[in-house]
Amino acid sequence: MGKPTSIKTTEEVRDRLRILAAERGTTITELLEQLAARELTQAEREERALQAAQELGVEYTDQVQQAGQEAWAKIRAHQGGAAA
Repeated sequence: MGKPTSIKTTEEVRDRLRILAAERGTTITELLEQLAARELTQAEREERALQAAQELGVEYTDQVQQAGQEAWAKIRAHQGGAAA
């Protein structure tokens, strides 16, 4: 684990994180680590999309990339705007 630091947020967010962590039997720090680890960066999403296209034998064109991004946008919209 790296050097501890602070993150500024609202009291409401802090309280929600505290509840979520308690429900999972963990700490806010560990909860944030888990959340950060499971979310992909844009570069990681692109790399996985390219790998998936290769495995499926699909040419990863700009059109395929755009269709994928639009599909994920629709998924996020149905999830209430959460990152996918």
